[in-house]
Amino acid sequence: MPVYIGARKAALWMAFALTIPLAHPSNMARVVMLGSGTPIPDPASSGPAVAIVVNGQAYLFDAGAGVVRRAQEAAEKHGIPELQAFNLTRLFITHLHSDHTLGLPDVMLTPWVVGRTQPLEVFGPKGTAAMVENMKLAYSEDIRMRSEGLEHLPRDGLKVNVHEIEKGIVYRDANVTVRAIPVCHGSWKQAFGYAVEAGGRRILISGDTAPCPALADACQQCDVLVHEVYSAARFALFPASAKTYHASFHTSTRELAEIAAKCKPKLLVLYHQLYFGAKDEVDLVTEIRESYSGPIVSGQDLRVY
Repeated sequence: MPVYIGARKAALWMAFALTIPLAHPSNMARVVMLGSGTPIPDPASSGPAVAIVVNGQAYLFDAGAGVVRRAQEAAEKHGIPELQAFNLTRLFITHLHSDHTLGLPDVMLTPWVVGRTQPLEVFGPKGTAAMVENMKLAYSEDIRMRSEGLEHLPRDGLKVNVHEIEKGIVYRDANVTVRAIPVCHGSWKQAFGYAVEAGGRRILISGDTAPCPALADACQQCDVLVHEVYSAARFALFPASAKTYHASFHTSTRELAEIAAKCKPKLLVLYHQLYFGAKDEVDLVTEIRESYSGPIVSGQDLRVY
């Protein structure tokens, strides 16, 4: 039975447990990169979104632009039925920047339209509930037409249960334990990374963050560290007046190399890559390898780790 950290009634827990969909089981947790991008509209990289799939259930972390279509593509391309749109029922948001949430109405509405019949559980920082309610308001005519018109869609699959979180364990079920870790994303009052224990693996997802000791401490020889990054080499060419933002909101290749050398992940996966130029002119992996020799890949959409 899922356990929510917060004031959730036992009756709701039982009702929710009975709605878990059946799917092909897998004992090993898989990390699926659904979107490795940034606010820059790169056609090859959808907005930030990572899925962890284990034992017949998918858990989404962030909902960047294109998330549902990427999930469906991964389901079809890699044979991961848990990522079919109507199976998307768990979403964890790192913070409320638009590039991480543009796909939220997509996760709310599209799976409902194609057959989801159970509520969507959303975990995120303060402000998530207001964002969800305002999105429902924005799409109120669509919702009315689909539920009251000739489609007759049941509203059960449209329901969104929002859990506004603090640091610590925020979710646990038979498959996973998810812990929220406050990270250092500039002036955001709340931004989180997530530590996930699933299928015998420990997986860390940074979200957007400048170097953050708490995140590095949580990793310590974790199986997979999915971490945002920007090019230190290109950043060095910026005028001093333009450096403040990225230095306080994000992590450079040089800084990430130091982090990885200390916490020694079994695999470092780069995402939310800021190249500050053409991709083919910037090699983030090479920059990191100047001072870090561990296993590393630059994440790409639809790759499985």
